[in-house]
Amino acid sequence: MKKLEVYLSQLIIGEMKMQYYPHILAVLFFIFFVLLGINPVDRSVWIIEVIPVVAVYLFLLATYKRFRFSNLSYTLMAVWLFWHTVGGHYTFANVPFDFITNLFDFQRNNFDRVGHLSVGFYAYPMAEFLTRKKYANAILASLFGLFFIMSIAAGYEIVEWAYAVIDGGNTGIEFLGSQGDIWDAQKDMLGDTIGAIMALVLFWFIRPDTKIFQ
Repeated sequence: MKKLEVYLSQLIIGEMKMQYYPHILAVLFFIFFVLLGINPVDRSVWIIEVIPVVAVYLFLLATYKRFRFSNLSYTLMAVWLFWHTVGGHYTFANVPFDFITNLFDFQRNNFDRVGHLSVGFYAYPMAEFLTRKKYANAILASLFGLFFIMSIAAGYEIVEWAYAVIDGGNTGIEFLGSQGDIWDAQKDMLGDTIGAIMALVLFWFIRPDTKIFQ
C-alpha cells in the first residue's frame, strides 16, 4: 500500500519524467496570453486585469533558478493565470459561461467566483516553499499559506474598490465585477479561502517537502 501511495504521488507530481514541465507550461501560457491580448473586448479593462497576471508570471520566471517548485505547484498556479487571462479578455462578467449559469440556475455569471477559488490554490506553493526551505514545519506553513491567501484576498478587494471609485466609469465597474451583488467582495474572499483550504488539504496528502520529491 505504501509503495502504491508513493507511485501515485510521483505520477501526480511528475518530477522524475517531467523535468522541463515548467518551461513547457511557461511557453504555452505566453502564447495563450498573447493570443487573448490581441483583440480583447475592452482594452482598458484588459490592461488593468492583466497587471497581476504579468506580475506573477514574471516573478515565477525570475525566481525559477533560485527555487524550483514542484510540477503540481506550477500546475495549480497556472490555473489562475489561464483563468484570469480569459477573464481579462472578455471582462469577467461577460465571459461565455452560460452553460454553467443555466445548469445551476445562477442569477449572475460566476466565472469570477471560480477565478477566486483558483487564487486559493497558491496556498499550496506557499506551504511548499516554507517547508522545503525549512522556514516552518508543515502545520505553521499551512496556517501561513491560509492567512497569506486571506490577506491577498482582502487586499485585492480594497484595490478593486479604490480603482472603481477613482476611475468612476465603465472600466472601474467592470474591474470591480460585482454584477449588482452587494455581498460580492465577501463572497470573493470566501472563494479565495475555500480554494486555499482545498489546496492545503492536497498539500497534506501530497507533501512536496518529503524526500521522495527531492
